[in-house]
Amino acid sequence: MTMHASPDLTLHITNLSQQAVNDLSPSFNALPETEHADGKYRLRRYSVVKFGDNGLEHLAGHQFVQSEEVNHFQGDVLRQFEAIEEPIIQSKGMLEMCKLFKQASQLSSQQTIEIHQMRVTAIYEETKVSPEGVHQDGFDHVAVVGIDRHNITGGDFMIYNNRDEDPFLRKVLNSGEFALINDNVLWHNAKPISAVKPTEQGHMDVFVLTTKETVNELHA
Repeated sequence: MTMHASPDLTLHITNLSQQAVNDLSPSFNALPETEHADGKYRLRRYSVVKFGDNGLEHLAGHQFVQSEEVNHFQGDVLRQFEAIEEPIIQSKGMLEMCKLFKQASQLSSQQTIEIHQMRVTAIYEETKVSPEGVHQDGFDHVAVVGIDRHNITGGDFMIYNNRDEDPFLRKVLNSGEFALINDNVLWHNAKPISAVKPTEQGHMDVFVLTTKETVNELHA
């Protein structure tokens, strides 16, 4: 597993093992739709964990909300998602992914990690992966982990020094590729996806991990 960091430590690119991808990928087939504005095409589960000396502790029952200031698409909307399934939370693949995130972000064992498990389905001619546009998420660290791509073009993860500039990095996150950014410094979004074969469903599977450096500061 390799890691590359920019000189100012605002960007890390690395990889999960193939075994971790194999552990995590089957569960994306059972992600539910929601009643939220993007709920028909961004299928999702959401959980909050702590990663301490004894492994992952699953903190169930949390709702998710972002302020209008950082999310102009669904800001100030309290969103409830089904939790990530317990066998996936306790899998070796999840442990590896959270360990990588914890180490790269230099987190203490008391800091919480919010995890979004998401499948974006190509149901429109161009389906928005990031309907928020160029944005920050209001965290200190954000990681996007590619798990699977099927029958799609697009979906490039794009990173910006400033929301009004062109991206300095465009990268399709293929299976296992892991991009972590300092959300206080950089901006990001993703290109829409389109199905290559219109008669066959296309999708993009990712995990998004986020944290704040203030201990126990959760979206509630």
